Amino acid sequence: MRYSDTHKAETHAKLVKLAGRALREKGPEGLSVADLMASAGLTHGGFYAHFKSKGALLTEALQGIFEESNHKLEKLAEGLPPRLALAQFVDTYVSSAHRDKPSTGCPIVALNSDLPRQSRQFRAAFDAGVKRLVGRLARQIKDARIADSETLAPSVLSAMVGAVILSRAVSDETLSDGLLASARKNIKAQLGISEPRSRGE
Repeated sequence: MRYSDTHKAETHAKLVKLAGRALREKGPEGLSVADLMASAGLTHGGFYAHFKSKGALLTEALQGIFEESNHKLEKLAEGLPPRLALAQFVDTYVSSAHRDKPSTGCPIVALNSDLPRQSRQFRAAFDAGVKRLVGRLARQIKDARIADSETLAPSVLSAMVGAVILSRAVSDETLSDGLLASARKNIKAQLGISEPRSRGE
């Protein structure tokens, strides 16, 4: 049976999305092409109709994850004044919900320790995603009329990423929750924003 170009594009997009979830959950080495194809209801042999190699899949999946993250941030800020949008970003990122759902969370948190072993293309995609997120955060800080946005943005992002990584690493949930709460408070104090959390964790 010959499928239309639209069907192939839809299947390709589905594979990229599934790979993005598996990439964050299992890491690059843990992502199995056979399992991915089976989860999409396809044979292993069909993989090469969509990707030249596993490396190409990983890079495209990572780019897709960063696009997805950017879209989530846009939705998060909709209808909110700049300072509240910034506070909401911090609260949502440094949260138990983010900690507990690695397969749908930020790729920086999920993949940072895997980067030294990855291809140049994968690392370039990661670098581009980080730079884009830092730039977006800098714009949000500037829009909130907070000085030194270009300096604050990488510092704030580093603190948020580190807090979530550490909260996932510890096995004591009470300690983990405490780490997140302390980080949220300190990051917002650094930014000079104290708006209450409005949409839960």
